[in-house]
Amino acid sequence: MARVDYIDDPNAPAANSVVPSVVAAVLDDNGRLLLIHKTDNDLWALPGGGHEVGESISDTVVREVKEETGYDVEVTDLVGTYTNPRHVMAYDDGEVRQQFSICFRARLVGGQLRTSSESKAVEWVEPEQLDKLSMHPSMRQRVADALRVDGRPHIG
Repeated sequence: MARVDYIDDPNAPAANSVVPSVVAAVLDDNGRLLLIHKTDNDLWALPGGGHEVGESISDTVVREVKEETGYDVEVTDLVGTYTNPRHVMAYDDGEVRQQFSICFRARLVGGQLRTSSESKAVEWVEPEQLDKLSMHPSMRQRVADALRVDGRPHIG
């Protein structure tokens, strides 16, 4: 399913749903960040997705990272919350979601790299290479917040 992201766009369609979701900032021992090249919007992003009934939020992180990258992770701490009502995602089925995302740090505990229907590429990226990747501004903010070392979560 294709999607278009709108942020601070007065011509954006009105939201008609809110779906809690997560993304995970996973760093390897060399300081590289795990990213996926998404199939729905053709942009680079942290792995993640929607929270499902019956899951804890950390279960959602573990499941989504596994589904999109093949890796097993363990949640370690909170990067921040992202609920900007001026950021909506319009899907080709008519759904327009208001952003509601929680970003966590996680550590690699196993698994093996693979792509999925949601990720056409999975890569470990050096922080200095991030500016070269096509990434939505809201995802860049999550990445920047995840790489910050002050330990204070973003609340917004």
